[in-house]
Amino acid sequence: MRLFGVLQEQGPQEVLGGESAGPMPMGELPDFIQHHIGDAKEIEFAGGHWSLEPLSIDPIHIGSLTIDLSPTRQMVVMVLVALLLLATFIPLAVALRKGGNKKAPSGFANAVEAMIVYFRDEVVRTNIGHGADGFAPFILTIFFFILGMNLIGLTPLGITPTANLSVTAALAVISFIVIEVSGFRALGPVGYAKTIFYLPPGLPKLMQLPILVILTPVEFLGKLTKPFALAIRLLANMTAGHTLILAVMGMIFVLQSYLMGVASVGMASVLMILELFIALLQAYIFAILTSVFIGLIRHAH
Repeated sequence: MRLFGVLQEQGPQEVLGGESAGPMPMGELPDFIQHHIGDAKEIEFAGGHWSLEPLSIDPIHIGSLTIDLSPTRQMVVMVLVALLLLATFIPLAVALRKGGNKKAPSGFANAVEAMIVYFRDEVVRTNIGHGADGFAPFILTIFFFILGMNLIGLTPLGITPTANLSVTAALAVISFIVIEVSGFRALGPVGYAKTIFYLPPGLPKLMQLPILVILTPVEFLGKLTKPFALAIRLLANMTAGHTLILAVMGMIFVLQSYLMGVASVGMASVLMILELFIALLQAYIFAILTSVFIGLIRHAH
């Protein structure tokens, strides 16, 4: 993570803006962690940092609402991940299209094709059913984009956009819009309305109004909990892992013990391996839940 590179030449006090490299007070450990997890208008690396202040844009004021579109380090990483994905998949797509069925892909192209086919057959088609192939590009884009952001946070750059609520909430809202629009197109206006104003079949007329009054808020809240669950699950898992690693490494500078240094590096190494698995798992869970929600609303009631 970024911490390992920055601390090669700077002590924890210097990273936090201090002067000397004495023992870090335990009370400063939360600030030390927040400094590396939180967003900022600078990118740190071994030997220095790159300020994004020259690229700042004047905030937009709409009444009491202020919108700041200035680039931050997490925004830069998101753009970087998007460009890396484009640089990876466009040449692969061109090569596969040229090769057609005459030549089987090999190496990295074969691995990517196997992953895409698995997602299409076992995730998208299984959970969505009829018309699922039209959603495969969206589900795959969500998966690889989240996976890229998760993995880049484990590099020495150490910036994880998915540890930011704004990022996970935006991804969840996009998925929510796709889910609801797909349901509206599949069910039509009347069928979609029934996903909110739902009456179980076979109810006596006398019971219909009370049940409708009870179930309508429940169904409506059920729609809103889906993007909330997607956003919070991804945020919590990515934030927790990075916080734990930083806390373990920060203990080196709190205790300033060689024994603690060896133990912390060992524990952090194990946690980093676990974080690799979590990075893949959380991207997969977000993608599969999105496909499940699409399938549920397209075949509602």
